Amino acid sequence: MPLSTPGPGRPRRPGLLLLLLPLLPLLSISAPVLAQQPRADGTPIYSCVDDRGRRLTSDRPIAACTAKEQQILNRDGSVRGVHPPTLTADERAAIEARERKAGAERMALVEATRRDKNLVNRYPSEAAHRKAREAALDTVRLAIKATDDRLKELQAERKPLISEAEFYKGKRLPAKLRGQMEANDAAVDAQREAAANQQAELERVNRIYDIELARLQKLWAGAAPGSMGPLPTDRPAAATAATKPASAP
Repeated sequence: MPLSTPGPGRPRRPGLLLLLLPLLPLLSISAPVLAQQPRADGTPIYSCVDDRGRRLTSDRPIAACTAKEQQILNRDGSVRGVHPPTLTADERAAIEARERKAGAERMALVEATRRDKNLVNRYPSEAAHRKAREAALDTVRLAIKATDDRLKELQAERKPLISEAEFYKGKRLPAKLRGQMEANDAAVDAQREAAANQQAELERVNRIYDIELARLQKLWAGAAPGSMGPLPTDRPAAATAATKPASAP
């Protein structure tokens, strides 16, 4: 219905639009503030600042802030929690790799600490460590001696075979003699391989005890267990395949 035009002598009243003009700035300020308030029904509100600096709110995770953390608000405006950013497959893989590495490092430290404590308990002095080294070396030395003795026996067994073979010089050896000489050769090769393994084991045992002694000297001087990294895992065994002479054929 059109507004009536006041007649002569009647004062002009301001229109409704003119009355509302002073309130427009207040309404424009209050609207976003009200929109950011948590819902009265207890539904959480997600809130974040996007790349353009705008404060956004929603009753669900905000698509414009997937790469950012989003605050989750309670109905009273307090922070209930944080919605983490959505990661790409490469970002998730990188985080998982870092977590695995950190976990492995923690486990390595725990294991190194445990082994250092056991080492000090086992060897409270250098004399105790030296005694253990000699015991381990003696095991290998006995095996080396057994292998050397067996090689001497095989050399002695070969002499009559060589003498007998002289009778067949230029002729084909009998099958039995040929088999005996081949068996002797195979046994000698096996003992020589055992001797090489035993010599390597002797060096390994000494190397391990040298590493332990250097570590023990620091632990005895007050170094914290686990502070020097992991110990070698190949502890000398009392009896291994390397320390046993090859069995006779």
